Amino acid sequence: MLRPLGREVGAPTSAPRRPKRGGVLLAILLPGFPQFLGGRILVGGFALLLWASFVGIGSIRWERVVAAPGGGWDERAALLTLLCGLMAIWTWSIRDATLGSGVARTDGSWARFAREFGRNRVASIGLGAVGISYLAALLAPFLAPFDPAFQGDLVVGRLSAPSGAHLLGTDQFARDVFSRLLYGARVSLSIGFIAVAISMTIGTLVGAVAGFLGGWWDAAIMRFVDMVISFPRLVLLITVIALFEPSLFVLVVLLGLTQWPLPARIVRGEVLSLREREFMVAGRALGFRAPRLIFRHLIPNTLAPVTVAATLGIGDTIILEAGLSFLGLGIQPPTPSWGTMVADGRNHLLGAWWVTTFPGLAIVLVVLSFNLAGDGLRDALDPRLRR
Repeated sequence: MLRPLGREVGAPTSAPRRPKRGGVLLAILLPGFPQFLGGRILVGGFALLLWASFVGIGSIRWERVVAAPGGGWDERAALLTLLCGLMAIWTWSIRDATLGSGVARTDGSWARFAREFGRNRVASIGLGAVGISYLAALLAPFLAPFDPAFQGDLVVGRLSAPSGAHLLGTDQFARDVFSRLLYGARVSLSIGFIAVAISMTIGTLVGAVAGFLGGWWDAAIMRFVDMVISFPRLVLLITVIALFEPSLFVLVVLLGLTQWPLPARIVRGEVLSLREREFMVAGRALGFRAPRLIFRHLIPNTLAPVTVAATLGIGDTIILEAGLSFLGLGIQPPTPSWGTMVADGRNHLLGAWWVTTFPGLAIVLVVLSFNLAGDGLRDALDPRLRR
């Protein structure tokens, strides 16, 4: 299992940061500002900006916030996200300022990982962009100026250019593109996260069992994995979707059940190198059963490459979902998704470029952010790549 490591022998020690006088009071009034003044500009500035954004959303959309408890599940989820976000930033800033006044910080493996990841500014920006994307998707009922399915006056409001009334313009049905972009993020990002969670769970279990058992079990399982990988996934998705009515549930399940071979191969390779280590030999000598050795010792030690693969896999899933929706095999109208928005504007590229451009840019930026964050996780989790 992954265990916190003590301070490395001979590693230079540094005194804990001490905030300026009144840092705790300042953290109560302006969370993140004490860290910004203390030299942690990126972390403190991001926390301060995020806290100010939450306060601004609550102030500007106060009527929606008050009415959220009696609304639908998405309004209640947005309210819970807003309150939890404010409380989390406030608690973190106060705790960080309090620990900096003289309490020694832990220097375990996760603390070193956080420092290594924080040194990669590009990966930190990518992770921050991913977090902002999910927050925007969760807070869509408060951020969207219009209902995503609301159709304005088709005579004067159809294919309107970006303006003060419609920040990103309108589509061919006079629907606000910005509102549909925010609500479409909920569909695209949730499909990517849930589908990858399903595939990583299945792939981790299959790879761990194959690597631990070895022999003909390993050969049979991996030949099945090779067969699944060799089958064209797009053809399989199109065939199954043609047999069933396209829906969010069908799309998530199909994407999750067709992406597990890659993590299975990754976990199997890691388990083959781990099963003869000293801790595994000691576990077998103590009489531990196979399930305990797999779930308590092998799988926790394979989480680092699995986490990196999952981060990169979410971007691939978002692109695949957008492609299926573009072909009309994904999310069906009027539910907005980035792929359907791109498909809706393909006939108006010259006269109304904004209908397709903005959802296309959203796909590019989110996938790029996931890839940057995944590269940073790989560099921080691999000790051979640490500086």
